[in-house]
Amino acid sequence: MDATRQSTTGSQAETLWDGIIVGGGAAGLSAGLVLARARFATLVVDGGEPRNGPADHMHGYLTQDGLAPKEFVARGRSELGRYGGTLVRASVVEAVRTSVGTFELRLDDGRVLRSRSVLVATGLSDELPDVPGLAERWASTVHHCPHCHGYEVRGRGIAVLGNPATAMTSAVSAHLAALMRRYSSSVTFCTNGTEVGDGERRRLAAYGVRLVDAPVTRVATPAGTAGGNTVAIELGDAETVLCEAVFVAPRPVPHDAVLTQLGAAADPASGLVAVDSQGATSVPGLWAAGNVVNPRAQVVAAAGAGSTAAINMAGRLLDQELSAAVDRGRPDGGGGH
Repeated sequence: MDATRQSTTGSQAETLWDGIIVGGGAAGLSAGLVLARARFATLVVDGGEPRNGPADHMHGYLTQDGLAPKEFVARGRSELGRYGGTLVRASVVEAVRTSVGTFELRLDDGRVLRSRSVLVATGLSDELPDVPGLAERWASTVHHCPHCHGYEVRGRGIAVLGNPATAMTSAVSAHLAALMRRYSSSVTFCTNGTEVGDGERRRLAAYGVRLVDAPVTRVATPAGTAGGNTVAIELGDAETVLCEAVFVAPRPVPHDAVLTQLGAAADPASGLVAVDSQGATSVPGLWAAGNVVNPRAQVVAAAGAGSTAAINMAGRLLDQELSAAVDRGRPDGGGGH
């Protein structure tokens, strides 16, 4: 197309991209696919550490149920490339919005990329309670999402570990204990310092959930069961709860540094960067999608949010080009880069 799409040398550092997407998971790759298919010059920057990377399978995504996350990402990258999208393996360490409304992103390898618009889909980290042995079993026998992993452990002994880190994690812990009861008749809620009111205790007990209040001191493999699936939840009162699966509500820590550097406003209630129904932030030309702004989004929801944001981005980019064509006083055929 014109010089705003492709530099004369074709180097990534000199190109003014139409859209740069930071994060190459479900949301980012879906957004990249939409923009590339719309024939916008599209670059995806990805550091290669997806939230669900440790998991063997993902679930709840129609037609993709049971697919390994690594295979999902590999297919997404292939599809992005098929339509001319570019992928860069790097991380963004600094982001600024210029006086003319474009964006400059500095990567950890020193390159500086420029773009007319940016979508951030960098996800989050799951901060687990500081219980020895818990992190080592993450994504094998320790899970956080019942809709992602509950069916696979149906009928087994399940323990839910309370997380008193925040009011939200405490509330989610109790909800998680109730929800897991749908998958098993043997559910123990180790409250682990979370506040559970009398009314909620009665509801959980009536629903068949056993509550224990002693603090959790360690998650271990019982003696004589090395290599098996049995997990021992050791409590401060010397009791041990044996189970085959553990669920916990982590504290979500969004990877929102790029968004905050660019001045995106936060929602005062949640503290997360605020986006509208199309994924747009308070900064013109800046969008966000997936777990970075919605910690509860499953893979399918993150992909949908990325697609929705990219369609909105395409509309804004097109509007800019229409205005530029009027200013030049001549037709601009568009389409292609």
